[in-house]
Amino acid sequence: MTVLAHTWYMTLRQIRALLRQPWWIAISLVQPIIWLLLFGALFRRIIELPGFESTSYITFLTPGIIVMSAMFSGGWSGMGLLQDMDRGVVDRFLVTPVRRTPIMVGPLLQQALVSATQSVILVLLALALGADYPGGALGVVILIVSAALLSIAFGSLSNALALLVRREETLIAAVNFTLLPLTFLSSAFLQLSLAPGWIQTVARYNPTDWTIQIGRTALSADPDWSLVLSRGAFLIAFAVVATWLSLRAIRVYQKSV
Repeated sequence: MTVLAHTWYMTLRQIRALLRQPWWIAISLVQPIIWLLLFGALFRRIIELPGFESTSYITFLTPGIIVMSAMFSGGWSGMGLLQDMDRGVVDRFLVTPVRRTPIMVGPLLQQALVSATQSVILVLLALALGADYPGGALGVVILIVSAALLSIAFGSLSNALALLVRREETLIAAVNFTLLPLTFLSSAFLQLSLAPGWIQTVARYNPTDWTIQIGRTALSADPDWSLVLSRGAFLIAFAVVATWLSLRAIRVYQKSV
């Protein structure tokens, strides 16, 4: 019970801190909308390629933008942790009775909440633009939950790296080096069957593509639930390992201060 209570308090702290930054909230909500509108307009004629299975690019694109947005939100999570470290906030937490797990998990839950909010807005916008999702509410929920889970996984890795390197420049370089390639090495913008063979091979091991496949399949008229469950299991395992690494990282940090 103590762990749950501490996690709630740490999550609430992050939510309160976020609510004090209305411009940051506005930008974080508007940016994925711009991505959806921009990429939707830029690549809309891709559906004319022979073999492209969707007749609406906005329908195809929306799960990819939702997953991309969640991944980037999680990937930059370590920047907030670095600020707390520089201000001595993390050190003060480490000398209080609060458990170590809530210190790491609380911000991740707040990040998942932000990701879910962005996802709902993007789904509603896509529907307004003419997207069609026969999978209905259940498919939307599965997409949002899987995107939030991916955000938690990359947020954990970002926090772990922040605790180990303790420099903004290194974290920024690592995030930029990782997240954008993972996006383009997936089916976010293009059907994988139309991509080069080596990209198709890499995508099989790409958590970003697992999440996109989960969302697209769940939103389809005839979902392949075996694919949803298998990719979901991979995604959960990835999130668990990433969270464990972040907990190991804070223990390493604690020993060094």
